[in-house]
Amino acid sequence: MPRFLRSGRNALLAAGLLLAGLLAFAATAAAGDAMRPFILAPDGAGDPQTRLNDARNALEGAGFEVVGEYAPYPQARVLVVTSEALRQAAAASDSGAYAAAQRVAATATDGGTELAFTNPRYMAAAYRLGDDLDGVASSMEAALGRARDFGSEEGKSVRDLNRYRYMIRMPRFDDPLTLATHSSHAAAVAAVEAGLAAGAGDTAQVYRIDIPGRDQVLFGVALLGGEAADAHIMGNIDGRSPHHTPHLPYELLVDGDTVQALDARFRIAINFPDLSMMGSGSFMSIRSAPDAIAESLAAAANHAP
Repeated sequence: MPRFLRSGRNALLAAGLLLAGLLAFAATAAAGDAMRPFILAPDGAGDPQTRLNDARNALEGAGFEVVGEYAPYPQARVLVVTSEALRQAAAASDSGAYAAAQRVAATATDGGTELAFTNPRYMAAAYRLGDDLDGVASSMEAALGRARDFGSEEGKSVRDLNRYRYMIRMPRFDDPLTLATHSSHAAAVAAVEAGLAAGAGDTAQVYRIDIPGRDQVLFGVALLGGEAADAHIMGNIDGRSPHHTPHLPYELLVDGDTVQALDARFRIAINFPDLSMMGSGSFMSIRSAPDAIAESLAAAANHAP
């Protein structure tokens, strides 16, 4: 074979090997950057309440503050925590308040009790914080342990989460629902507290977090009735282990004199990004839920103190 042909073939082979190496590196990097909404703790003994009590003690020992506890259905318990670091990170972003609460859930299964919690890094990207909450995530993992992340098979990158929507024409993070406008921030807070205390829209208060330096208050809301009910929604779409129980509870945000909430078509999808549109256990099985959730939250947001 002429030398110039051998040289050309060798050059093509080298180029092909280089391209394959670059593609493999890119794939590895992408996989490494992928995040998932929840973190599964290692196996442990005890029923849901026992495991949640253990989690409470561990998190309080790590400097977290427990702001609420919720039993959405008999086999599950949810604990909500915050911290000074979370509140400060939330305050640094106009819409960062939603990340001020991190959730831990214990769920009974046929094989025992799962303990899982929200992934702060995933939430920081989804809610567009300037802080990646890596320190918060490391503290939670040190307190509770980390077996593996779950909630999305392929995971999502920071870029994916920053602009996330379930599909075209679906809402993003910056498309919240405005549920009520009041005469002042104090009046808005009073209306929400009164509405939740009265059970307006079949709701109940789980927690309250005040965001420092801002006229913002984040409320955790139990949804208890009809198509909006947490038990109804999770019973339809959360049928496999590990369970997405730390998806709960929902939130209301008082921002100035307005009351808003994330659109359920975003709020549910961001924690169930692999959920199919059609079929059993799909979004179609809870197709009435987004409107029902909005109606329930609006009833609480517009309640007369």
